[in-house]
Amino acid sequence: MPTELIRFLVPGTGRRFRCGGLSVEQQTARLVENLCPTELVTYRERSPDHPYLDDCLRHEPPDAQVVWVVSWGFDVPGLIRRLNGRRVVYHAHSSQYGFGLPPGVPVLAVSRNTLGYWGDKAPRNPLFLVPNALDQAWLDRGDRSARQSRSIDVLVQARKSSPYVLNQLVPALRQAGLVVEVQAGWVDDLVELFNSSTVYLYDSAEYWRGRGVTEGFGLPPLEALACGCVVFSSLNHALADYGDPSHTLHQVGCGRLSFDLERIKGAVAAPQSWRPSVDRLEALLQECSEAELLKRWRDAFTLLDALEAASGPDLSSAPTWRLQLQQLLSRLQRVVNRLPVWPSR
Repeated sequence: MPTELIRFLVPGTGRRFRCGGLSVEQQTARLVENLCPTELVTYRERSPDHPYLDDCLRHEPPDAQVVWVVSWGFDVPGLIRRLNGRRVVYHAHSSQYGFGLPPGVPVLAVSRNTLGYWGDKAPRNPLFLVPNALDQAWLDRGDRSARQSRSIDVLVQARKSSPYVLNQLVPALRQAGLVVEVQAGWVDDLVELFNSSTVYLYDSAEYWRGRGVTEGFGLPPLEALACGCVVFSSLNHALADYGDPSHTLHQVGCGRLSFDLERIKGAVAAPQSWRPSVDRLEALLQECSEAELLKRWRDAFTLLDALEAASGPDLSSAPTWRLQLQQLLSRLQRVVNRLPVWPSR
């Protein structure tokens, strides 16, 4: 049966749940609504504007035409159990949460990094690549021509930034006479802030290592590129999807403080020679546009509907412990085969 309703599960929509993951699910729901009716469904915090999961499960029988999209990190295993008997899809942002997926649960990965993780961990589950879309405002209002001088030499967003950037690099840049803005609070117009900045620094590797999970997609450097900023970034996890050192962006925290300092000063002085080529940047931004991502979602759900109509049990992969045991036994057998054969008497 074709999909008739797609429900995106989020814990809530209030202030305490405000983060990149919520923004992405809200944006994705709005985008996918061009293909099929969608709903946001909350499961921790009730909202007058959205259905609540407990109510849906209590009053509605399983329906093969309704797809439930789960995404919220550590909540995913429990949500899949609660949705047993219903069509469930995992919209995978970060990885390394440690859980496995039941056979047959499709994975819609937002990055090649996450896709590769699940391609290793769940190779028999259906896998799709649907990167996060840039909000159209970044494409429409981003000043990629960057012809005019900008009031901020270097922009840093405090959240996710490394102690190295905040405690060593920023003071060194200020001492060198650069105007450095460390943005920590809420900003009503991020596009305007990025349009006012020449260089953007993003160094999230230590932040994510400390939490044991990965950078799911890394939209801020891409948003900065859309606004004509020269981007210095770490290359952890999904940032490596589009982070091509010296071509789309430049590595920060690269060996020595003095090396970073001189390169950033050079980028502020002559940003045009540090930006990616116009053709390369526009091609990258087009790949992450809502129009292109809508095509990917359409293709994914076409295959998911075909998969739902197919008969037979779901394929499953061998558990890791069994594969490791087989490898150990194989090694032991090779050792035994090398032992000398004593002549019989």
